Amino acid sequence: MPNPYEHINQKTAEKQYNSRMCFVCGVENPAGLHAHFYQVDDATCVGKFLPADHHQGYPGRVHGGVVASMMDETLGRAVWGDAKTWGVTAELTIRYRNPVPLGEMLTVVGRLTRDARRLFEAEGELITADGKIAVVAHGKYIKIPLEQIITATDEEERDPNLDLFIVPDPENWK
Repeated sequence: MPNPYEHINQKTAEKQYNSRMCFVCGVENPAGLHAHFYQVDDATCVGKFLPADHHQGYPGRVHGGVVASMMDETLGRAVWGDAKTWGVTAELTIRYRNPVPLGEMLTVVGRLTRDARRLFEAEGELITADGKIAVVAHGKYIKIPLEQIITATDEEERDPNLDLFIVPDPENWK
């Protein structure tokens, strides 16, 4: 079964922000996933990443904690439809169905399932390059306005690693 989200990229969906040093989306983090995220509609986020050898758990497989980080980030970004609200994890439940292979493009989908005033819930799955669902997850998140994250400290004390910006898709990605 083909991956139904394989076609998602910056030309087919709205690209979300990356940061400098975030483990999941930080483009300058040498140990990070360097993931890219796309808002498909008001309630669906798609994340893509190509795990490297240093993300390995067992030989040839992505470490479960790395997978959990990617699931958490993608589900937490599902509320981003208004581009002003982000979430902080309150609860995350993950079920690993199949091994997650190294060295191939992986897709994570997060869908908003409940949106209340201060809390939202999302569910999603990790899809391998051949279209298999390897991991499913459900999370609860506390809403935080993007402005609060960015302006949490004085301008002089602000950590430039929190800067958010749109990064073009890597050329070697489909």
